[in-house]
Amino acid sequence: MVRVIVGTQFGDEGKGRAVEFLAPHSQVIARYQGGANAGHTIHINEEPLVFHLVPSGIIYPHTLCIIGNGVVLDPEELIKEITLLKEKGISIENRFFISPYTHIVMPYHKLRDDSNHSIGTTRRGIGPCYEDKYGRRGIRLADLSSPEILEEKLKHNLSIFKSLPQDSANNLEFNSIYEQYLSFGKFLSPFVADTALLLNRWIDEGKEVLLEGAQGLLLDIDHGTYPFVTSSNPHSGGASTGLGISPTRIDEVIGITKAYTTRVGKGPLPTRLPPDIEEKVRECGKEYGATTGRPRRCGWLDVPLLRRALMLNDIKQIILTKLDVLDELPEIKICKEYKNMGAEWCANLENSEPVYETLPGWMTSTQSIRKYADLPVNTKRYIERISGLLEVKIMAVFVGPQKEATIEL
Repeated sequence: MVRVIVGTQFGDEGKGRAVEFLAPHSQVIARYQGGANAGHTIHINEEPLVFHLVPSGIIYPHTLCIIGNGVVLDPEELIKEITLLKEKGISIENRFFISPYTHIVMPYHKLRDDSNHSIGTTRRGIGPCYEDKYGRRGIRLADLSSPEILEEKLKHNLSIFKSLPQDSANNLEFNSIYEQYLSFGKFLSPFVADTALLLNRWIDEGKEVLLEGAQGLLLDIDHGTYPFVTSSNPHSGGASTGLGISPTRIDEVIGITKAYTTRVGKGPLPTRLPPDIEEKVRECGKEYGATTGRPRRCGWLDVPLLRRALMLNDIKQIILTKLDVLDELPEIKICKEYKNMGAEWCANLENSEPVYETLPGWMTSTQSIRKYADLPVNTKRYIERISGLLEVKIMAVFVGPQKEATIEL
């Protein structure tokens, strides 16, 4: 069985938490796109830790983990994560593999990203790295073990960057970057492998495989709220290109959906909450970017946007996350359609007007509940209304950040 998990909103839906839930039943976990601009929070001995690159399932000793060619890799960040895992007593030797074709985020990518943040990026160099990839001048992980190739590419790219009118270009010095990235390549070399070959072989062997991306469908470069999007494809199809497997090998796509809507950075958010409710939800849900710490904007659940995500990914069941954040709200709204636009996707979100359905809240904590039957009546009504509007099954509900705070349906 090969499953893909996809964020159905603007990212931050709790995909790391979903991997924690699904990983005990998976043998292989592979990351297929994005970079260190996304943060997945996982728990080790109840301690929350944020990982930006290592697949979330690495904490389970039985799993084989992959970073695929579709990821753009910040080697310095990855080395920090590997070091942290070792400090926590988690061995990754012979079970963590990186594609040699993964493109590398370089210092000039971060400087270029920092000089142009009009769309609200994390300034981690992700977009500029993808630009170089598609401009056929990118530096790949394999190049860090080839001094001559690295020298040639680095000199060429630095000459391009320094020709641009940026004061920061003067801070880039070839020798220091060259030596540093050669050392990164040496550190990471034991983990480099033909990940496409490994993954296809493991699928042939019948292993349970879980594929994870970063961000969410509405930030997809092709299908999201352009131009306020990321530079890759969180779409389930990105798993095929980002890992080197045929689309026909994917058996199921599971959507990860937050019980409300959040968005970090710029871009439209039609269902944004009134300031007083937004602040309450933000604080209760700790809605601050895992990578940058920026406060996320919060809104009511947006059904038209979710329907688009479910359709594009052929999602038949979802995991509903952070339901407990709504515990103290006396009433909860769902955007079921847009005025004059109906219940389907609206390309002009800036000018869309949500039409709401209001449901009564439950005004009691759900964090200690572990069985669906024990949920308050109004909580079950909210869950069932979401399932009905989306015409999708809900396989699990998360009512807290801890692994055990899960209700399986």
